[in-house]
Amino acid sequence: MITNILQGEYAANTSLLPERELADAYDVGRPTIREVLQRLERDGWITVRKGMPAIINDYWKNGNLMTIAKILSFYEDIPDTFIRNLLELRITLAPAYISDAVSHHLLKVISLFSEWEDLQDDPKSFAAFDWNLQHSMAGMSPNPIYLLILNSFRDVYLKVGERYFSHENHRQVSLNYYHSFLEALLNRKVEEADRLTKDVMKRSLDLWDEKQVEGENLEE
Repeated sequence: MITNILQGEYAANTSLLPERELADAYDVGRPTIREVLQRLERDGWITVRKGMPAIINDYWKNGNLMTIAKILSFYEDIPDTFIRNLLELRITLAPAYISDAVSHHLLKVISLFSEWEDLQDDPKSFAAFDWNLQHSMAGMSPNPIYLLILNSFRDVYLKVGERYFSHENHRQVSLNYYHSFLEALLNRKVEEADRLTKDVMKRSLDLWDEKQVEGENLEE
């Protein structure tokens, strides 16, 4: 049903079929349909109406974190626009929880880099390392919501990470960041570490935009 919504077969602000017809269409019992409708409503896909067919929501306006995770899980190749939006979101979130982690657990943050020099130069290894780094630091923030947000995006983050780190230049920029960030922490230059984080997040978005422009020019 989510696939049908994403593909436009169920358009926003239109009614779903009645429960009985949905049960016939999907060859399941009505209790199963009711359960599915409840889950779809919970995640913002539809609005259930008593005694009437459910209404399809505009999921961008009515959805939540689970909606985004569901959307991206349906794509084998995540669209470029989604990657850009996630990189833009990271510019806001990451510096905040990283600053919290450094302020409250400096030595633990430093310990996360114990094996980074042995990091394999391939997209999957970089994506896994960066995920572990971000997830661990979010968990060190006194604000637990940061970690909840990241937990919702684990699979998506790794997919996006592999796509992003497929470019050698992107890996090198992150490698330079890891080195400079760790050096700042070892010298207790917390403000410098904070600046480096903000800079690399913005640089990541710029790099992605540059790559998309290059791809468009090649296609032309």
